[in-house]
Amino acid sequence: MDSKFFTTKEIAPGTTLIGGLGNEQCYLLEGKDRALLIDALTGAGNLRAFCRELTDLPVTLVNTHGHLDHAGGNFDFGECFIHPGDIPLVYEIETAGRMGFVANMMKTTGRNMVLREEDFTAPRPIKTLPVTGGYVFDLGGRKIEVITVPGHTRGTIVLLDRGSRLLFSGDACNVNTLLFLPHSTSIEEYRESLLHFKTFQPYFDVMWGGHGPWEVPKIIIDEAIELCDEILAGTDDAEPNEFLGRPCFYGKKKDQQFKRLDGKLANIAYSKDNIRNPITGKL
Repeated sequence: MDSKFFTTKEIAPGTTLIGGLGNEQCYLLEGKDRALLIDALTGAGNLRAFCRELTDLPVTLVNTHGHLDHAGGNFDFGECFIHPGDIPLVYEIETAGRMGFVANMMKTTGRNMVLREEDFTAPRPIKTLPVTGGYVFDLGGRKIEVITVPGHTRGTIVLLDRGSRLLFSGDACNVNTLLFLPHSTSIEEYRESLLHFKTFQPYFDVMWGGHGPWEVPKIIIDEAIELCDEILAGTDDAEPNEFLGRPCFYGKKKDQQFKRLDGKLANIAYSKDNIRNPITGKL
């Protein structure tokens, strides 16, 4: 069921991908007793009302991280689960930033639609419920497990559905993992997160991320670890670039669609002053 603001796609039984106007996406997972919404898009359109059209079950919201394209719709729900490290990011979300993000993304996709401020849910105080690794959302006959993967932000999490063998990764590990933003970890810290993430690989087959309506092979985790090693050793491509108006370096050369020229998947945009762990400084 699609609308002016949202598109839908069933990717597995009881699992719906919901796409937003800015090429961002979230997931509605249904159990017998409850539904879990993983991320809340930008807040363009009323996502809570849209979810009520998709399910009669009570909906719990959890954020993979606190950026505006994943948590902008939180204000419709009044409360959300989020890692403590990213709670401050939710309170930095402003309507102007969300409008700019969606407008810029629609330009890249050729979509012609005029958005007004009143099309976005207004920021307001919400209840943030802290969640960390090991927490399990019990939906009734379906359990969703939280795994911490600090990197893109310090509070980034992913969610594992062992029963369906699906992993919902947000922006934790993809073809354009951004590690040069103000709340990103160092490359060294991210590598440790990926090694932890890798221990869960036997329990899922594919990953569904926060952008791009397709599944991602789990081998991308191994490729990302390999690329972290190259960056730490100074043997990566270190291609100068910029993203979101900020200068950065890409670990591997890519085309305009973020496809690596060597045929592999994982790529990392990083800052050269945030490679080593700032506390230990060790390799």
